[in-house]
Amino acid sequence: MFITFEGIDGSGKSTQIQLLKEYFHHKGLSCYVFREPGGTVISEEIRKILLEGGDEMNPVTELLLFSSARSQLISQEVLPLIRKGEIVMLDRFYDSTVAYQGYGRQSVSLQDIHQLNTIASHHTVPDVTFYLKLPPNVAADRTETQEKDRMERAGESFFKRVAEGFDNLSKQEERFKTIDAHKPVEQIHQQIVNLIESML
Repeated sequence: MFITFEGIDGSGKSTQIQLLKEYFHHKGLSCYVFREPGGTVISEEIRKILLEGGDEMNPVTELLLFSSARSQLISQEVLPLIRKGEIVMLDRFYDSTVAYQGYGRQSVSLQDIHQLNTIASHHTVPDVTFYLKLPPNVAADRTETQEKDRMERAGESFFKRVAEGFDNLSKQEERFKTIDAHKPVEQIHQQIVNLIESML
């Protein structure tokens, strides 16, 4: 099973991924978790460039770097595990590229981004995507005391466009399961578990 989590920064993805990983382990199921960008030596090096680099990076360069990191992660780690029948979870996948680089940066057309995502993912599609939906202003309040990386410094209007991108994807993609990220952590976890159990 291939599971991805999406949402703007501050929506609680990392917390829910950890809880779901523990759930699988309690069930006696192995589970592998990776983050995007990252998960391999090459992808982690690209992550440093993307998140720690200067604000002068061209939006197309940014798009291609995210895609390069994804290609390495999918080919090196994710696909071999899926072929073995393992459970794989990703903290972000190509839907983030649509939302952040497509809607947020408006780097190239959405059609071009979808085509690039297909290539970079090696035609891999998640079985389910949990979209933790949270208004940008609430997410900003949750993360205001944290040190901001290059992406997180993009500004309020940028994150409004990103949120719009995720909302549009949730209406277009049947695999998207939208969850109100305002709810208590345990309630969100139970909702996710209920959906997973219906799939298993």
